[in-house]
Amino acid sequence: MKIGILAVQGDFEAHAAMLEQLGVETAEVRTPADLDGCDGLILPGGESTTQLQFLQEEGLHEAILKFAEQGGAIFGTCAGAILLATEVKNPKQDSLKLLDMTVLRNAYGRQVASDVVSGPTRLKKGLLEMVFIRGPIIQRAGPGVEVLAEYAGKPALVQCGKIMAATFHPELTDDATVHEHFLQLASAGIPQELGSVKP
Repeated sequence: MKIGILAVQGDFEAHAAMLEQLGVETAEVRTPADLDGCDGLILPGGESTTQLQFLQEEGLHEAILKFAEQGGAIFGTCAGAILLATEVKNPKQDSLKLLDMTVLRNAYGRQVASDVVSGPTRLKKGLLEMVFIRGPIIQRAGPGVEVLAEYAGKPALVQCGKIMAATFHPELTDDATVHEHFLQLASAGIPQELGSVKP
């Protein structure tokens, strides 16, 4: 399995380090060709408008939509969650529109304060450590979107099919739970052996 990581800005190296600890090959993605052979793609934190402009200029916007259409798993964290949302407010912004949710970039004039908290999650029995760094707020999660973790009464980790988003930074903790779950999504379409795929 190989996971691509959008390497424009933000903490893409921390994502790579987390995945390498789990024994997974990673690739830095800056062009559509970099997506070739990837089973999953991570859109890391950073500044969403800058990232969106880069995606559009480099042809990655269409390439990512095609990647998702072909069954590729995508995980957006912080700014990456903004890029995945179908609707972005405060201020309004275009996006990839791959996950049915409304995201507030700057709620009440600011994004979620930087903080480290622990909260319940559907991914494991214990608490999940969540590192927020001026994160966005998921105001609305669509009917087909599963909420895997919450913070302050709002969804913090959501999933629909093979698309996942977090308003926090799981790569900045020692807990690999979220990345392990994403790897399960990415591996869902990979045949275990050549003869196992039915025509």
